[in-house]
Amino acid sequence: MVVAVEYISKEESDDAETATHGVTGILAVQGAFAEHAAVLDKLGAPWKLLRAAEDFDDSIDRVILPGGESTTQGKLLHSTGLFEKIDAHIKAGKPVFGTCAGMILLAKKLDNDPNVYFGALDAVVRRNAYGRQLGSFAATADFGQLGSPDYIADFPLVFIRGPYVVSVGPEASVETEVDGHAVALRQGRILATAFHPELTGDTRLHELFLSL
Repeated sequence: MVVAVEYISKEESDDAETATHGVTGILAVQGAFAEHAAVLDKLGAPWKLLRAAEDFDDSIDRVILPGGESTTQGKLLHSTGLFEKIDAHIKAGKPVFGTCAGMILLAKKLDNDPNVYFGALDAVVRRNAYGRQLGSFAATADFGQLGSPDYIADFPLVFIRGPYVVSVGPEASVETEVDGHAVALRQGRILATAFHPELTGDTRLHELFLSL
């Protein structure tokens, strides 16, 4: 997916300024935030980039944590004051969607990194699990349980030095596996994927997130 040039300077959707609720806040301190914004525009869903604590206002009902470099994002979350805002949002049970680095930020534990960030997702996750040599690869898999109203068949998966799930606790459910490894989890109103749905042109996972 190639993002239009306009997203380089775009800070919010055209309708976000007048929206009093229903806005998706996209963490934008580092990583692939513009691609998520483009998907939300395609779906007609208002959004706003989150670069500092003051960007997180009362209109924001849900949050996207995009792919990128999780250690850098973790540091910037604290230095910008956004960590406390997003942490409170997650603890209040509001929707959050973490992709790639976002899954790492949400995990209760990392098996190859002592850092813990939001610690909300009942799982142990491995950073750069597929190795830097592989870099990226694509696959196709189903999301969810066959027969479930949220079941998504044949979803395209794009991995860029992605993590995978080493173990899952009882609070979370595995939604997608690739080669025997869990790469998507759901826990209440938390969605987390090791892959990048925003890079595929397929909007179905974002639609699911907006329905939570």
